[in-house]
Amino acid sequence: MTGTGAVNRTLRDSLRGVEADVVRCERCPRLRDWCRTVARVKVRRFQDHRYWARPVPGWGDARARLLIVGLAPAAHGGNRTGRIFTGDRSGDFLFAALHRASFASRPVSIFRGDGLRLIDCYVAAVARCAPPGNRPLPEEVRNCREYLAREWALLTRVQAVLVLGKVAMDGFLAMLREIGRLPPRKAYAFGHGVVHDLGAGLALYGSYHPSQQNTFTGKLTSADLDSVLAAINRALGRRSSAATAPGKA
Repeated sequence: MTGTGAVNRTLRDSLRGVEADVVRCERCPRLRDWCRTVARVKVRRFQDHRYWARPVPGWGDARARLLIVGLAPAAHGGNRTGRIFTGDRSGDFLFAALHRASFASRPVSIFRGDGLRLIDCYVAAVARCAPPGNRPLPEEVRNCREYLAREWALLTRVQAVLVLGKVAMDGFLAMLREIGRLPPRKAYAFGHGVVHDLGAGLALYGSYHPSQQNTFTGKLTSADLDSVLAAINRALGRRSSAATAPGKA
């Protein structure tokens, strides 16, 4: 995919169109086989659940000023529920923080269509299928890049991007370089709480991923994530109280 091709496609594109293309994507046989296997074998606590087992689209407020980019759906989270960060421990941690920062209408997301709305916020990932060991291959991330580029072109109000982990940051920056939005060789260091000015009114914020590996060990605490979201709210001129404003799911 060239940058020009991505831009031309978005002239007749929509977030709903991106969603439809993501859901029927079969570009990565390894990932598709893994997602279907997980859905068939399941784990004991979800034996009675019908798994989504398809690529998982981004979702949120079409007028969002904050874009959150994660790594990939969890095998028994998004791959089960059909919505990224929904139904797993990482999502429990993230949505509670988003609610405290007024970016989510409620602190818990259990299943697709459970009533949780994202407010001024859109959530996507650099890989749209759950990968074995939570590690997509570089070529699998590249295969998904078109979808992130199309969402980026459609989310025209974004002023802040929060990347959850270094792989998410690298994937997002690679997309910007591919469409000609960033210089090809400029490096951006990853770290929790780092902020990079990407020019043209866009800021990039870094956070450790809210995986159990990070949250259970204390590498990422609630206060740590709250601090990053508070900085984003200040930059956007928003308040960080419980969210009641209208949003789109």
